[in-house]
Amino acid sequence: MSEYTLENHPCEEHAKLVEELAGTLPDEETLEDISELFKIFGDSTRIKILYVLHEGELCVCDIATVLQMTQSAISHQLRILRQTRLVRTRREGKTVYYSLADDHVRTIISMGIEHISE
Repeated sequence: MSEYTLENHPCEEHAKLVEELAGTLPDEETLEDISELFKIFGDSTRIKILYVLHEGELCVCDIATVLQMTQSAISHQLRILRQTRLVRTRREGKTVYYSLADDHVRTIISMGIEHISE
């Protein structure tokens, strides 16, 4: 099987558009990073956590209570969400509070809710 190239593109009328699009495609490493990010959203527990944090800052025990799960299970998922920079922490005394890392995460969750609600 021959490798595809722009030179042998079968649809001549779209060749310019295809060439422009090929030039804007991110590099393979970036695409892999995006793929890994979206895999994080593939777990319903993590989505539940992100959803409740979309509503406001909470500690592990509060998240566990809302989701009716163990603190251990929540902590495990929060560790993954922290490592992927989707949530951040703030310490107040002995209590650690979790919130969405930034407006990008808030937008992703809001858009997901909006899309599913249509």
